[in-house]
Amino acid sequence: MADEVDDTDELPSTAGEFADEYPDVWEQYADLGEACAASGPIDGESKRLVKLGLAVAAQSEGAVHSHVRRALDEDVSPEALRQVAILSIPTVGFPQAMAALSWIDDLVDGDDGDEDW
Repeated sequence: MADEVDDTDELPSTAGEFADEYPDVWEQYADLGEACAASGPIDGESKRLVKLGLAVAAQSEGAVHSHVRRALDEDVSPEALRQVAILSIPTVGFPQAMAALSWIDDLVDGDDGDEDW
């Protein structure tokens, strides 16, 4: 489960611009992510779901989109991704969880997230 993006053209515009402008900082940041991912026994899919949960709790739409995109690329089920948002209800609150669910559905549904699931 590599979180590093080798081609900065694949990054969202702000992150890609940062990586291009500060390649040494970007490389160190990517290395830190790799070291953290390799620091324990958690399997790849579980790591992906944990990272999605952290993005949900931080209420970072961009990070939620990023982790959902990566999870789908790694064949994590849409149901598991949605459960992360549902599990966050008691911790982050219903409105925040619903926002996260809509961000997940942006990518799962391939539209603006307004479709029923």
